Order: sequence, then structure tokens, then C-alpha cells
Amino acid sequence: MMTEEMDGNIIELTDAEAELYDRQIRLWGLESQKRLRAAKILLIGLNGFGAEVAKNIILAGVKSITFLDNRELSQLDLCAQFLAPKNAIGKNRAEASLERAQTLNPMVEVAVDTESVDDKPDKFFENFDVVCASECSLTQLKRINRACRKNGVKFFAGDVWGTFGYTFADLGKHDFVEDVVQSKKIQSSEAGEPALAKVKFETITTTVKKSITFVPFETILDTCDLPRDGEPYYLLKILLNYREKHGHDPLPSERDTDSLKKEAAVIIDKYKLGDKIDHLICENLYAQISPVCAIVGGVMAQEIIKTVSQKQSPHNNLFLFNPDTMCGKILCLGQK
Repeated sequence: MMTEEMDGNIIELTDAEAELYDRQIRLWGLESQKRLRAAKILLIGLNGFGAEVAKNIILAGVKSITFLDNRELSQLDLCAQFLAPKNAIGKNRAEASLERAQTLNPMVEVAVDTESVDDKPDKFFENFDVVCASECSLTQLKRINRACRKNGVKFFAGDVWGTFGYTFADLGKHDFVEDVVQSKKIQSSEAGEPALAKVKFETITTTVKKSITFVPFETILDTCDLPRDGEPYYLLKILLNYREKHGHDPLPSERDTDSLKKEAAVIIDKYKLGDKIDHLICENLYAQISPVCAIVGGVMAQEIIKTVSQKQSPHNNLFLFNPDTMCGKILCLGQK
């Protein structure tokens, strides 16, 4: 049994938990692992991206995770959705993912909810510490984010379209600690002779308490103040607007149609982009590519883990994975 005092309470980890999470406890400490073990997570959307997020969160050792998804598993999901077996096509995605997800870590409670997110009242989101939403429309994302902010729930959103993806975080006022590593000069003498003193350096790690204030999702949806290489932001707007208008993401069967180009033209004209993002629109933005789900889903899970454990600085506030360069960039948007 391992114990540590936190906020006046004695924390206890069973021997089985201490053994399972030994590497993580050594990495971020018993206090952070305790916070993870107490966290209740809601994951909306069990596509390939959602499966990657779920895998990493479950392995980290949260208290519980609830899969909310009313969609059926389709042939397109099999490109990246590894939690659902191939013979489950036509079944609810959350239910089809339950068995493999639970096998990842029997100590985590994995639950399934097959209702639509639209059928959930705002009060529903109070039951969780973190809400992570994918495959949601702009209207849904704004509504869920407002409900989370009202009740002090940490809100994340993210998606993958082909080789492009993003994550967003609204953590309200978030407190955390960060390890600051510094080198200190010391002098040591050999055989007690000051004349033979040598200059050496030792590494000192100091834990510093910090705080960041985040903005809601709707605040970042219309900005012209972008840093260099921020063009993927416009691609995000195009794809979210497409989903809002058509009720689904661009399908592989629509590659030869002008539906996506028409949506892109609206953004290009509004922001006077000319041909600045033509190279991005030509990328593969149809269905989900497994390696990109692994990268962007891994980033999302990492940010959720950092947030819950209150260890290290979280991304503030938008992470974009560029389909042209295959590199990620963090943008801080909407701040006054």
C-alpha cells in the first residue's frame, strides 16, 4: 500500500495499482496519479480519433470514461477505429468498442451511452470532470462548451479529416505546477587543496505553481490575427462549416464534386486569401488516416492527462496538424 497526503486527505493506492502505474508515478508523482484515478471523463464520438484518445486515457488510469455515441460502425471507420471489431459493422460504435476498451485496463470503469448528444440536457455534462467532443457540429460544440464553462468542467474538442486534425482546450482558469530545471555552478577542491578547485555544475529542479485563463471555443472562430504558418486555421473553419451545413464530413465518394471547394471559396473570399491555402485544400481530407489519428489523438489524450493531473503547462488553446508539412503548431487565439 502506498500513501501520500494531499489536501489534508490520506491517499491510498492498492498494491495492484502501485504496480500497474509504477512508471507513471515515477514520472509525475503519486499526487498527480491520484487526481487521474479520481477523474471522470466523457468522450463524445468513437471514430478512429476517439479510439486513440480513449486508449491513452484508459491506460493512464482514470476513474471512469463514458463513451457517448449514437452512430453505427461503418466501413469507413475500419480505416482507423481499432477498438471495434470488423464484424461489428452496423452496430453502435460505442457498444462495439466497449469490450476491447475495458480489456486495456480492468481498473478503469468504461461505460457506454448510445443516445445522441442533442438529447442530453446541459445538466448532463455536470457529471464529468472532463468533456472531450469530436464529430460535433459548430452549434453542438458551442452549446457543450457553454454548459461546461458554467459548471467548471474542462472542455476539449478535436477531430481528424484525412491527414488534417486539430485539438482545442477551454479549461477556464486552470492551475498547475511545472518543473523548472536550472544549472547551478559549484566549486569542488581535490584532496582538500583550494588551489586545485574545479568548477562544476549541478542540476536543480524547482516546482513552480502557475495559472492560465482560457477562452471559449466560439471566441476563436473568427480571427485574422494569425502567426506565421497559421494557414491550417482556415482549413479548420472550412471543414467545420462544411459539417455544419451538410450534417456530415466530406466523403471519399465526393472527391470529384465541388461541394468542398464551394465551402472553401466562402472562407477564401471572406479573408481575402487568394491562393494561400490552395495547397492545403488539395490534401487528403476524406475519411480518417490511422497514423494521423494516432498523432492528433495522442496529443489530445496528453493534454487531458496534463489537465487532470495538474502537471505541466497545457496547450493554450488550439493545436493544428498541418497536412502539408505533417507538423503540428500551437496557436493562442481569442485572448484579449
